Amino acid sequence: MSRLRLQTEFFAQMQDPQAMRRMFDHLPGVFFFVKDAEGRMITANAAKLERLGLKQESDFVGKTDADFFPPDVALAFRRDDEEIIRTGRAVINRLEPWLDEQRELAWFMTTKLPITGPRGKIIGIMGMSRRCDEQENPHAAPEASAVVAFIRANLHQSLTAADLAAAVNLSERQLHRKLRDSLGATPHELMVRIRIQAAAEALTRTSVPISNIALDHGFCDQSAFTQQFRKRTGMTPRQFRQRHGIA
Repeated sequence: MSRLRLQTEFFAQMQDPQAMRRMFDHLPGVFFFVKDAEGRMITANAAKLERLGLKQESDFVGKTDADFFPPDVALAFRRDDEEIIRTGRAVINRLEPWLDEQRELAWFMTTKLPITGPRGKIIGIMGMSRRCDEQENPHAAPEASAVVAFIRANLHQSLTAADLAAAVNLSERQLHRKLRDSLGATPHELMVRIRIQAAAEALTRTSVPISNIALDHGFCDQSAFTQQFRKRTGMTPRQFRQRHGIA
């Protein structure tokens, strides 16, 4: 029996198609959801429902983002979903801002994948978001937490992996392993992620010119900042600022 046939036959025997979905109910800090091609909610895990202030899934099914979010945010989500449905290209680990329980700006890593039907037509999307504020990770190694603090204290400086390793008395190899195991990131990715998060907060909370924000957060110029910002958030710094209320 081929491996593909084995897999297909196993899934065909599953009595409940949502059986694996329930695994997401037991993953702390993870928000899972499924939408159809029209943007209607199909299912979500318990954490997602709670985050939206819902007590049962029946209050979620059939609704759209417009029922839960401000018009501009809902429209942005819908356009994002439509692009995935149109192209079939997944969104992997995109940084997205979202208000936390205290209505403070928090950062989430979002992944969205297209769902195909029996004939290969895309019939919807499934997505997962998880909070990625590094200082919120209770399982991070002390050295990893120290690296995060060091980067935040030196946002305006050009840092290397060697600088980070020296700051916490590790070899570069040890540093890579600590960050990978604790935060799932390389030194370079962690530096860029933290700089982008801090710069985004400056975009939403101040009217400082974007070119100045770029330099203040360790980017060589506005062009490099825009390129990295768009790569990780799906929009330019100017678009981000406009969406979050700063002219």
